Amino acid sequence: MTKQHSILKTLIIFILILLQPFIQPTLSSTSYEDELLDGGWLIKDGNCTILYVSGSHYQMGYQHGYLLKEKTQQNIRAYLANAPTDHEKLLSIWRTMEPYIPPKYVEEIQGIADGSNLSYEDICTAYTVIIYGDMGCFGLSCWGNATKDGELLHARSFDLPMDVQDPVSGRFVHENHMLVVREPDDSIASISPSVAGSMHGGGGFNMKQISVGMQVCWSNDQTFHGIPGMIRTQMVLDNAHTATEAINILTSNRTLGWNYIVSDAKTPEGYAVETTANHTYIGSDTHPVEDISAFWSIEDMVRRTNFFIEPTIVSTQREDYNPSTLKMFFKLLKREDFFFAIWQSYNAVSKAFEKQYGSYTLPSLMTMFRESYKGNTNFLLKFIISKAEDTSFNHAWNMWIVQPSSGAFMVCFAGHDTIAYDEPAYSYNIADFL
Repeated sequence: MTKQHSILKTLIIFILILLQPFIQPTLSSTSYEDELLDGGWLIKDGNCTILYVSGSHYQMGYQHGYLLKEKTQQNIRAYLANAPTDHEKLLSIWRTMEPYIPPKYVEEIQGIADGSNLSYEDICTAYTVIIYGDMGCFGLSCWGNATKDGELLHARSFDLPMDVQDPVSGRFVHENHMLVVREPDDSIASISPSVAGSMHGGGGFNMKQISVGMQVCWSNDQTFHGIPGMIRTQMVLDNAHTATEAINILTSNRTLGWNYIVSDAKTPEGYAVETTANHTYIGSDTHPVEDISAFWSIEDMVRRTNFFIEPTIVSTQREDYNPSTLKMFFKLLKREDFFFAIWQSYNAVSKAFEKQYGSYTLPSLMTMFRESYKGNTNFLLKFIISKAEDTSFNHAWNMWIVQPSSGAFMVCFAGHDTIAYDEPAYSYNIADFL
């Protein structure tokens, strides 16, 4: 080696020693990020985005935020831009609920924030927009004599306004839809149709044959001192092995008015669950409450949309128990009350269901649900939907049906300017992912 080469080698080593404090953190940081992302992946199947996350709750959140960074940023901006009240009030509501939330879900939200380069506060504020805002939905469960083979089927429509738009990109939140597959280290794997930035789309189904869907139910019996409904729904998917366990989670530390459809395919049976801060109702198809006044029971089937049926809980929501009357129709025309419209949705889906009672398979239930929900079996419902374009009423961001016993499910997502029931349905099996 020449003297010049020796001097050059010594100089390079000296420079590397000087740079080591700056190089090492970069290498360590890259290694840590790789570790966080290990176990997460993203694929496209036509127009369906499938997000798989696994590991600790923080890790799942980070994978979610990182792999869907741009779409998560778009959605959070959209929610904040369309907030129904000022951000400080919304964040204050979240801060009131936060002490009641199991820490691992706070960590998961922090992971989404870190992975997507957003602030924790912005994501929490956006989540509160959904709690505070205009969310519709419909859920049903059928089994036994109601289905062709006796196996349980659980159906859900997730409804929000179609105009929740990111002011920067112009993209609507519902365009950033996904199927999220979760496999936590410490709990049960599950699947939920959702949108970027959200852990779930108000419901889903887990590997223990438990399925759940939530519907907002306005009530003046409410508090923010408890676990928000969206977190309790995720707790069901992560922890419930039976309907009893699911219902116990949903009826503990209650906050606002919500109702739920809960199914256990192992039994098989479905339940309607109505909750406010101080009241709870739990009933299946044979409960007398399911057969009061304008409502009626259907054997081996329960369903709910955005109103209560149990009389005591109804009194926290509306003055008139019966939402189907002419009086309620005129209130709707004057935009003083919307329960007549919601009852028409309940009525249309219920009557369409009865026409094919006992013949339902996964595909035929999806067909019935889509056709009745968009008003094709009820002219008045179709007319009301056409006049409610600026609301969430029957404006489905996604619709799904699962047969938990076999793992088969179908899902459809809204397009740029098309509601989910007008888009093609994808067919999968839980075994495809877990």
